[in-house]
Amino acid sequence: MRYSLIVLCCNKLACTRRCLTAVVRDSVVDAPWQVVAVDNGSTDGTRAWLEGEFAALAAGRGASVTVLRHERNVGCSTARNGAIEAAGGELLAFLDNDVAPRTRRWLPLLAAELAAHPRAALAGPKMVYPWPPHAIQCAGVGISRRGHVCFRGRGEPRDDPRYSRAGPVQCLISACLLARADLVREAGGFDEAFNPVQFEDFDLCYRLRSRGWEARYQPAAEMYHFESVTTQGTAAIANPAVVVRNGLTFQRRWLHMCAAEDGPDEAACRWRKIQPVPFEEVGELPLV
Repeated sequence: MRYSLIVLCCNKLACTRRCLTAVVRDSVVDAPWQVVAVDNGSTDGTRAWLEGEFAALAAGRGASVTVLRHERNVGCSTARNGAIEAAGGELLAFLDNDVAPRTRRWLPLLAAELAAHPRAALAGPKMVYPWPPHAIQCAGVGISRRGHVCFRGRGEPRDDPRYSRAGPVQCLISACLLARADLVREAGGFDEAFNPVQFEDFDLCYRLRSRGWEARYQPAAEMYHFESVTTQGTAAIANPAVVVRNGLTFQRRWLHMCAAEDGPDEAACRWRKIQPVPFEEVGELPLV
């Protein structure tokens, strides 16, 4: 098995249905693949859809589907670690359930980025908003010397030349992230200290980078991201408080490394608010 796509779902079936349907329908895949879908305590019919309609759709595209079920939301890291154990692929693609392809060949492009760079452990695409003019949502992540986060290119034009070159970055977001399975397992997967969510992906990037591996950004691969549909509005997650708590954990753990890097300045780390278009009002998503 070449690729294992790992997706977490916790309710929000309409978004899951739209995005996962697009992933299996619109992705061009160059090797055997599977989807490991984790139902993290859904109560809205998500599990039935994953095991029925979605599994049949994926089979028609040559992908097997394994559905893992938790009776409650066990947290992002715990759920992903269980999926990593169940995955058979050499490469693991972590996806949120609010992501869909813009570039049909996103998966082979990210795999090629890993293959072209022997020290690369992780590769991520250019994430763009799913409403016109499809501005950048995240072009890799920078971390300031004080440990603050910058989503590179956030809100800038999709074709901004500053974010149109492939190369190493400090971090990548796990809304869409391709990783070498052997290295993720050697690193111990995602640290469950960051449950329920937030900063577990940055922590994994730093753990791998501290071992001499690279995280690489490949803008030729583009993915739509509705942004925060996965976490916002989930009653069990006080998202702002979790961001602060896990952000402090990340800083305490990695400030020694951040402080020695040429990361973005503090001004670039101020969160740029983007007014979202409601999910149900977003039209057809163009493909390239």
